[in-house]
Amino acid sequence: MKKVLFAIVTFTIISFSTDIIAQSIITDRPDMTESAFTVPVSSLQIETGFGIGFETVDKKKYQKWSGPSTLFRVGILKNLELRVTSQLENVKIKDKDYSLTGISDMQIGGKVKIFKSKNEKTDIAFLSHLLVPTGSSDLTNDSYGTINRLAVSHVLSENISMGYNLGYDYFGEGSGDFVYTLAFGFSLTEKLGVFVEGFGVVEDFSDNYSNFDAGFTYLIRNNLQYDFSFGTGINLYMNYISTGISWNIGGYKSN
Repeated sequence: MKKVLFAIVTFTIISFSTDIIAQSIITDRPDMTESAFTVPVSSLQIETGFGIGFETVDKKKYQKWSGPSTLFRVGILKNLELRVTSQLENVKIKDKDYSLTGISDMQIGGKVKIFKSKNEKTDIAFLSHLLVPTGSSDLTNDSYGTINRLAVSHVLSENISMGYNLGYDYFGEGSGDFVYTLAFGFSLTEKLGVFVEGFGVVEDFSDNYSNFDAGFTYLIRNNLQYDFSFGTGINLYMNYISTGISWNIGGYKSN
């Protein structure tokens, strides 16, 4: 059940973005690495997408559709944002008469930037979400939980950036999970960026499950971005594809 929950949370955590240097809008999707940047003050950023994933747990093959999966980010103060996220999802067990559709548990939290280097090449932020058991029957965790990330971003060159996260998640049982990510972003043009990433979780601080993903972003306007990504398990059977759009209102010029 914890592996299924991890898969759900993976799709719920709205991806976590490497900081594609040439772009105006900086998002927390499509990768799994949370950026170390907050949205501008008094702006609203909406990051939404759709995905389909497959995973085998205890010889059962799960298929999961998610979407719209939406993260709302509001700039409250300089270097501080409020975050709310939830999603609609459908989970099926293949070859069995089992299917459920509903809304996942809501997450409410914030992100604060805690460090910026003098040369502006390193940024560090802390993010925390409270998982509230508001989801549909059979999709809710039935208890409160917490998702926490220390996010670090480095500018390596004019066209290359690196981001990584270290985190701790607790869903109301066991010892909780250690989470890690490492992503590299490459600006190919002023509008087009690509990323590659490794990420994983150590469940109950004992069982490690590692994954790989990659994708691209395309800047439609300074405040509007399209993305596509795909991922697969390294030491478990898991794969997914996802696509989405991110839009900032009030923080960037539209052209």
